[in-house]
Amino acid sequence: MRTIAVVIEYDGTDFAGFQVQRGKRTVQAELCRAVQKITKQSVPVIGASRTDAGAHATGQVVHFRTLCRIPVERVPAALNSVLPRDIAARYAWEADETFHARYSARSRVYRYTIWNHPVRSALMERYAYRVSQPLDVEAMQQAVRYLVGKHDFAAFASEVGRYRNTVREVYSAQLQARLPLVWLRIEANGFLQGMVRAIMGTLIEIGLGKRAPETVEQLLQSGVRGDAGFNVPAHGLCLVRVNYDESTILRSEQQAGKGL
Repeated sequence: MRTIAVVIEYDGTDFAGFQVQRGKRTVQAELCRAVQKITKQSVPVIGASRTDAGAHATGQVVHFRTLCRIPVERVPAALNSVLPRDIAARYAWEADETFHARYSARSRVYRYTIWNHPVRSALMERYAYRVSQPLDVEAMQQAVRYLVGKHDFAAFASEVGRYRNTVREVYSAQLQARLPLVWLRIEANGFLQGMVRAIMGTLIEIGLGKRAPETVEQLLQSGVRGDAGFNVPAHGLCLVRVNYDESTILRSEQQAGKGL
């Protein structure tokens, strides 16, 4: 049995999220259908992150296990020949049998994009949230610094009760601007549902002068979701990368042609 890992890109606009949901179009369901077509096997396709409805990805990682002999370097092209236009396989590698797209991940990187302009953009409408009033980028950058480190992010989580532990470690967080674009890039060992969107909503309120940058530090201490900012829409959110320890991966060039 081979373990194939694939980096996937998708436009999440017309999906009800990544995870399979009965009666709804999801990324995972489309991937399962595509894998079945190219391998002639019905096998689960596991993703590294369960992105929200409307959220996008340029670096989602999935894995599946198969007896199919298809060379791993041909997997992306084979998948792309049967996948819908809003999903694409970027590249693949053959992983160790212990590899798991979700549980082997060391960190995930998300980006949230804002279009800061009074006039909407036809091209950015699907991939950025528009804020029409000018934002104080410097104040937002000051606030972002409080996010780095190990904290309880309960104040930024949807449905806190579903988690046994709401502590996460943020390895890096940067807010950058090339107006009219403003974006947050954040890397952590894990994310709570709605976490990035609530953080971004809070940062926008800081950028509009409704809160002080120190609010973020206070929210990390209070853990009260109602005290934080609003949840921005999912269409500005993108999963850009999933990181793994090299020791967990057998690269495709090492395994090419060795599939059963």
